[in-house]
Amino acid sequence: MTRSASERRSGLPADTTSFVGRRQELGEVKRLLSAYRLTTLTGPGGVGKTRLALRAAADVRRAFHDQVWFADLAGLREPDLVPHAVAEALDLHEQSARPVIDTLVDRLDGDPLLLVLDNCEHLVDACASLVHVLMQSCPNLRVLATSRQSLGLVGECTFAVPPFQVPDPERVRSAASVARFDSVRLFLDRAAAVAPEFEVTDANSRALARICHDLDGIPLAIELAVARLRSLSLAQIAERITERHRLLDTGVRGLPPRQRTLRALIDWSYELCSEPERRVWARASVFSGSFDLDAVEHVVSGARVPPAEVLGLVDSLVDKSIFLRELAGDRVRYRMLETTRAYGEEKLTGQETARRKHRDWFARLAERFAAEWTGPDQAEWITRLRREHHNIRVALDFCAREPGEAATGLRTAIQLVDYWTLRGYLTEARMWLDRLLPSVAAESRERMSGLVLDGWFALHQGEPATARRCLADAQELAGRVGNVEQEAYLRHVWGMEAMIDADLSRAGELFEQSHRLFQEAGTLRGELFALFMRGLVVGLGGEPEKGRALLDTCVGKTVRIGDVYWRSYALWSRSAIDVADGRFDDAERSGKEALSLEQTLADRSAMTFTLETLAWVAEGRGQHVRAATLFGIAGAMWAELGGSPELYSALTEQHHKHVGSTRSALGEHGYERAFDHGFQMSPVEAVDFALESPPAASAPATPESPLTRRELEIAELVAEGMTNRDIANRLVISHRTAEGHVENILTKLGFTSRSQIAAWVISR
Repeated sequence: MTRSASERRSGLPADTTSFVGRRQELGEVKRLLSAYRLTTLTGPGGVGKTRLALRAAADVRRAFHDQVWFADLAGLREPDLVPHAVAEALDLHEQSARPVIDTLVDRLDGDPLLLVLDNCEHLVDACASLVHVLMQSCPNLRVLATSRQSLGLVGECTFAVPPFQVPDPERVRSAASVARFDSVRLFLDRAAAVAPEFEVTDANSRALARICHDLDGIPLAIELAVARLRSLSLAQIAERITERHRLLDTGVRGLPPRQRTLRALIDWSYELCSEPERRVWARASVFSGSFDLDAVEHVVSGARVPPAEVLGLVDSLVDKSIFLRELAGDRVRYRMLETTRAYGEEKLTGQETARRKHRDWFARLAERFAAEWTGPDQAEWITRLRREHHNIRVALDFCAREPGEAATGLRTAIQLVDYWTLRGYLTEARMWLDRLLPSVAAESRERMSGLVLDGWFALHQGEPATARRCLADAQELAGRVGNVEQEAYLRHVWGMEAMIDADLSRAGELFEQSHRLFQEAGTLRGELFALFMRGLVVGLGGEPEKGRALLDTCVGKTVRIGDVYWRSYALWSRSAIDVADGRFDDAERSGKEALSLEQTLADRSAMTFTLETLAWVAEGRGQHVRAATLFGIAGAMWAELGGSPELYSALTEQHHKHVGSTRSALGEHGYERAFDHGFQMSPVEAVDFALESPPAASAPATPESPLTRRELEIAELVAEGMTNRDIANRLVISHRTAEGHVENILTKLGFTSRSQIAAWVISR
């Protein structure tokens, strides 16, 4: 049989453009077709469900002896006509007085046959009814459907078609670095027809990455953007991409009417939703990034959306591919593509109410974090806040913009102090403080606490003059509005200012005062904070035994409550004191224990101090190449954080002493070579080098695993050398879901690298 005859017999439409990417997705769909009689490709509009279905059907056509038929239901509006549309696609003519369903059964019963039903979402019930009858009556029939929601039949296998993978615009350095992404390959393929002279270069690669990234990797959106190359440069398209609905409102000929513009595509999805679903979609548009069920229940419930109905409506929006589902640990989270979210935002009425409820939810989250942080759940808290960081920003922005809300925003920013510090977000934290402080009441506790925190961050960023102004302003307020806890924090930060100024005696007195006041106020966080700082300055100030005793007290308290964060700082402080006292074995033991704990929280700030101290240890023991390498590792982290040991006068002397001795021992060339080696190490290599232990050494000593069954499965795939994309394809989950699982595994096991996961799996 000739190819043309085969195509006429099978009824598959011919491709009008080349098929780009989707190698792994295509393989998975073909596997599902061999294993299930009904497979439904789901996903948001424009993600490429139809193209993938057509290519898969074409690839398996021979297995069905060319009996592969395609029925496009997009233009159909009457549910009762679905069987007629399928019969027409099969080139069957109605027989008078005989139901068309019987004609279909006669035609489809017999030899193996594949029926592709495209665009079922607006006729789901009718399509499900037809497929149910046909599959019961025709045992050799297989159906491949595309729909923004599943058909809901027993035995149906759904495959969520993901958007194309996109590059990170902030990490693009060359044309070659973006060319491997399918989203970019699609853009370039279609651009060859629209603007043959176009090519990606190192100069325009970042703009191209920005376009693909901001369009969420949706193939249709990318193709619509390519069409703009007729009138705009790549840079102009990138500049205007935030106006995506307007920018992409010019149709592309040859597409169904609903797909000719991005706006029409999303309009189509909106029309398929019930009124309650539309309200949830619109109200959920106030979220940024992903969100969980508890949060969305709080934000979207209200007028005409009872709380008890939210779960069902969320489930419907997931089924319709408006919300995308992803697993984060043992909890499900949801997100929307930016194009979908922006559309919902346009439809949102009563924006202030939704945004205020969103703000309230995340303000309470920050309050809970502050109350529960000093304890055993710190790794889980950091993981949660990292996931919610975008939403926290939205909540703080609302407080900064909305009159009368600055005090709430300032309290929220202050309560997140340990998160800002641990993650190295000092500049962002100060930005929020600078935006919120001018709008709070001049005589308020919020203003006093904000000034103290601003001073604390300024000290860490090498701005002592700014810090002193903030603290002086807070001092003026203290007598009028401050309470015992606030007075304790004020003295504590003054103590830090004295320490940076190398006045260890005054610093020790202030930390002692703040420690006493924290105890009086019952503030455990402050008590531990002041205790380790006091121990450090006392120990470095000529009383090492007293300093060690204070730090041991701090460590003991943290062990009893399961705290990791303050314990790591106390151990680092003990290490610094032991170095100054010439007790290098003790210093190394405390430093390595601190570094291991810091890994569990990915605490880059604390790790930098500890690595600096381990470099001192190595020099003191005559391990000069190791010392220079550790100085390089610490130098890279100092640079990343925007800090320097020069900012802390109490540590500067030790730093220069050990660097100078190392340089003298190795010579300038030898020192620089070892330093550069450390500076270029990846974070994983750096920690492994500092701990002088194989990656498996950090694995839990007990056979019990903290991982869920799914996480164990993914850990084993990591050990096989699979990437997140490979794992996603193997388990039929989204790429982002696979990333979330791996992130949870790293957090739970206290690791920083995939190689450590692999070693842990092997050791088990």
